Amino acid sequence: MIPFSILDLSPVAEGQTVYHALDQSRRLAQKAEELGFNRIWLAEHHGMPGIASAATAVVIGHVGAATKRIRIGSGGIMLPNHSPLVVAEQFGTLEALFPGRVDLGLGRAPGTDMRTARALRRNLDAGAENFPHDIVELQHLLGEAREDQAILAVPGLEANVPIWLLGSSLYSAHLAAALGLPYAFASHFAPDMLMDAIAIYRERFQPSQTLQKPYVMVGVMGVAAETDQEAERMFTSAQQQFVNLRRNVRTKFPRPVASMEGIWSEAERYGVEHTLRFAAVGSRETVHQKLEGFLAETSADELIISMPIHDFEARLRSAEIFASLPMMQATH
Repeated sequence: MIPFSILDLSPVAEGQTVYHALDQSRRLAQKAEELGFNRIWLAEHHGMPGIASAATAVVIGHVGAATKRIRIGSGGIMLPNHSPLVVAEQFGTLEALFPGRVDLGLGRAPGTDMRTARALRRNLDAGAENFPHDIVELQHLLGEAREDQAILAVPGLEANVPIWLLGSSLYSAHLAAALGLPYAFASHFAPDMLMDAIAIYRERFQPSQTLQKPYVMVGVMGVAAETDQEAERMFTSAQQQFVNLRRNVRTKFPRPVASMEGIWSEAERYGVEHTLRFAAVGSRETVHQKLEGFLAETSADELIISMPIHDFEARLRSAEIFASLPMMQATH
């Protein structure tokens, strides 16, 4: 048994508004807490009409205020988009508001297209190159003050918010191992390097003040329903979204369709199915079997599930089904 968590992209569904998306994030967090999920994380994306969590720290505060025990945090903050001081102040504030519940997951991708990334930060190249230095600076800003420390994050100082590194390639596996930080791999949309990244992280891990042994979280897309057919129909929303991303078509999160035939080309079908090959889609029995094999293969310490479901009540029901699986270790 391992902890299950939820990755929420705060989807703006077709026919709904950002208000609806943020309200549903609040309600999903409350449901996740009730069901015993370990964490609910929000992700930073920009310029995407189907995702409402661009101001990630603000949305984390929104779900934090609606819950009492579940861990809340970022999956993740795209650190090159921001100065470490700003992130330290934001997450120091969150930790002051919700003591002992806040996680800071960091990534180095922009979380958007290159034009929007340039609008977010003045020096695009330096942002990515400085990623390791910025992590260390952020650790200092969130830790105990040093005698020679000229810049203080207030709030932030002595907040000691747990920092995670997120990755979809081998780079962050090496970095998380060297810094002795917990590691989350984005296998829900980047499956190819999962096993190599986990192996590198575990083999090269250096114990730190915050973590004595490796800790790996892996991600899956998850759509659970009463029948395989209903889950597969709901999953067409995510499949359409990934086709739209490949075509650079920006839309709200699509309604499900009866079939993807005529919507995607053969090449697009192959690409999307490859990208989402770890997805757990189906009835309780089907997703149980899928996750049992996936967790045995990865020996993960924690699983985080993204539930790309257009209908919100169906999303809540999916969370209930995942929470009922025998391998989930309920918390709280």
